[in-house]
Amino acid sequence: MTEENNMNEVVDVERILRLLPHRYPFLLVDKVIEYKKGESITAIKNVTFNEPHFTGHFPNHPVMPGVLIIEAMAQASGVLSGLSMEDGESNDKIYYLVKVDKAKFTKTVVPGDQLHLHATIKRTMRNMVQYACHATVDGKTVAQAELLCASKS
Repeated sequence: MTEENNMNEVVDVERILRLLPHRYPFLLVDKVIEYKKGESITAIKNVTFNEPHFTGHFPNHPVMPGVLIIEAMAQASGVLSGLSMEDGESNDKIYYLVKVDKAKFTKTVVPGDQLHLHATIKRTMRNMVQYACHATVDGKTVAQAELLCASKS
């Protein structure tokens, strides 16, 4: 791997908004803290009590829904693909989540947690990318899955 592929720069929410079509309340990536172009990414989702899903999902015991953790990992994967494009900025490709395999949840995620989203590109084929993902809180794995996303130009 060349040094230029190892990017330790922080990618802020403004740049994320140029890379993803998602908006509030469904944007689930707050910032990227590290990525290797064409290889891997680590992004952050700050979990706060005022998010709309906490109103109805176990209201007396707020827990982030597992499907939203999967979605957050998928969005981080989409940011990785966007950053891996030649210009690293906005492009016309939209990635759709088309398959989830080997999903596993090992701990609950609650308001106040900082979710670290890790995605690695396992395989690229035509218009699809397979990612190995896991999410951690305080260094402990809370979820993992293999995701397949397809792009539509």
